[in-house]
Amino acid sequence: MSSTIHSTDEEHQTKEMDIRSLSSSRRHPQNAPHIHKVGVPPKQNLFKEFKATVKETLFADDPLRPFKDQPGSKKFVMGMQTLFPILEWGRSYNFTKLRGDIIAGLTIASLCIPQDIGYAKLANLDPQYGLYSSFVPPLIYAFMGSSRDIAIGPVAVVSLLLGTLLQNEVDYKADAEAYRRLAFTATFFAGITQATLGFFRLGFLIDFLSHAAVVGFMGGAAITIALQQLKGLFGIQNFTKKTDIVSVLHSVFGAAHHGWNWRTIVIGISFLAFLLVAKYIGKKNKKFFWVPAIAPLISVVLSTFFVFITRADKHGVQIVRHIEKGINPSSVKEIYFSGQFLLKGFRIGVVAGMIALTEAVAIGRTFASMKDYQLDGNKEMVALGTMNVVGSMTSCYVATGSFSRSAVNYMAGCQTAVSNIVMSFIVFLTLQFITPLFKYTPNAILAAIIISAVLGLIDFEAAILIWKIDKFDFIACMGAFFGVVFSSVEIGLLIAVSISFAKILLQVTRPRTAILGKLPGTTVYRNIQQYPGATKVQGVLIVRVDSAIYFSNSNYIKERILRWLMDEEEQLKSSFQPKIQFLIVEMSPVTDIDTSGIHALEELHKSLHKRDVQLILANPGPVVIDKLHASHFATTIGEDKIFLTVADAVSACSPKLVTEV
Repeated sequence: MSSTIHSTDEEHQTKEMDIRSLSSSRRHPQNAPHIHKVGVPPKQNLFKEFKATVKETLFADDPLRPFKDQPGSKKFVMGMQTLFPILEWGRSYNFTKLRGDIIAGLTIASLCIPQDIGYAKLANLDPQYGLYSSFVPPLIYAFMGSSRDIAIGPVAVVSLLLGTLLQNEVDYKADAEAYRRLAFTATFFAGITQATLGFFRLGFLIDFLSHAAVVGFMGGAAITIALQQLKGLFGIQNFTKKTDIVSVLHSVFGAAHHGWNWRTIVIGISFLAFLLVAKYIGKKNKKFFWVPAIAPLISVVLSTFFVFITRADKHGVQIVRHIEKGINPSSVKEIYFSGQFLLKGFRIGVVAGMIALTEAVAIGRTFASMKDYQLDGNKEMVALGTMNVVGSMTSCYVATGSFSRSAVNYMAGCQTAVSNIVMSFIVFLTLQFITPLFKYTPNAILAAIIISAVLGLIDFEAAILIWKIDKFDFIACMGAFFGVVFSSVEIGLLIAVSISFAKILLQVTRPRTAILGKLPGTTVYRNIQQYPGATKVQGVLIVRVDSAIYFSNSNYIKERILRWLMDEEEQLKSSFQPKIQFLIVEMSPVTDIDTSGIHALEELHKSLHKRDVQLILANPGPVVIDKLHASHFATTIGEDKIFLTVADAVSACSPKLVTEV
């Protein structure tokens, strides 16, 4: 019994202490503790403030920190290691790592050679240009790249995008030379774009293309690429130049009676089934990762041998025919540095470069997180840009990180970027000695290889997860997907970027606001929709603004707060309760405010004054409070109307009512 009384006394004392802590020093000066005022930060030097802002924007990772207090020679060595990461990790390289890299390099080489020939056709270029792009760029990347797992070469999406954009400017059948030169020009400017973004540390720009938009774009591009391969799979001679699904299917079924070749279909479907079964085996059991990796090369060898001994090419089966022998010839003189194609090449290069960059950085980050190491995005951009600039001068078209090859590289046990060097060496041997053997390779097998490769780009699980998490993101995903499938690659890309920007604008111009209530038994105030048990304080309306207040949203925030007030007053009037006397704006999430925001607060203050409601501010941050004082708005509403916490503000406004609650 005595213990119960003792416990009740303790609870009563604790409750009295909570009530006293909420009381205002203005209303109860003899009992209440001191209420901390919001501190105003010291005035900053304008130059130092600008310098700090630029540093945080462009050098958030503080890349120069390791160079601090180092001697000149050490700084030079570290600078070279920054530019060429191979100089850093190469010091600890050993035979064990080499063995892993050789196995991985041989494995991805067996996958890349048949893919490269097919992807070159996707870009409307001769087969050897795909192989060229897997020889020089991987070598450059191995020395300059910071990813241990990424495998470099042509990829399906960029090949299709480049082929579509180039075809819009030059007909590759009518003027093959101008088309090829424009491809090298676009590759040059793609590299310049990538290297510039990395050098000036503007990598954050690629983040404006949201993950959802990329998922939709990749899925749509995969469908488009697969449909384009029906030409080779069915042996159709006359095929549409358009990429939308309606035109492609019309072209396919329009040629059904006289344009399909049954021998080509048998070869294509048989080996496509073989490739899909191999992929299923590798996915089902990770130990057999090498099965889908070598399946394309096996398919090429078997189908080429079959066509050669049966001479199926005499019966309408289309074959690769001639692949230029020898390593990359120089193409410096073929790049357009003047004339009508310069701007066209620049425009195509920027678009292709950004897409290639987005894919490569996403792949690099994925595998870096799996192996728990840091990937420097800006270094990656410089490396990718440099390899494409050099590639454009050595007869290559845009190369980037391939997801399928990188996954195989990872599962094959690659240790460093040396696996790219091994792959490049195998491609070199292929170009020097083996290309004549591809003469009888049927186009159908290349189509089957591309179809089996791009099907992995359709990520149903990611789309379902996007739907569950964010419906607006799902709209962006589907917008990009249907834009690519039903219109074109560039329209799908435009939709993806537009919807991503629309989401940013919507979030900036229409930020969230919430009414707060007091959690029972605490001095904590939270959103009443999230916490239905939170109670409103009589005579006080507490509104939280969940965004910086800028010119783009200041008027909306002011009007939204007034609407909250009007709605609340209508409810109070209908239930015959006292009207609102104080409006507290919780400003913890408000990271910044501009002159339009200050003006909106001034208008809000005037509107509330006419309604006989006092404006109270709670916990403005250092930037915000500094600007409130600089604009004299703090003086306008009164220094005693700005509090450190919502609890202090409520206590000062209505201590009696708080005590009752």
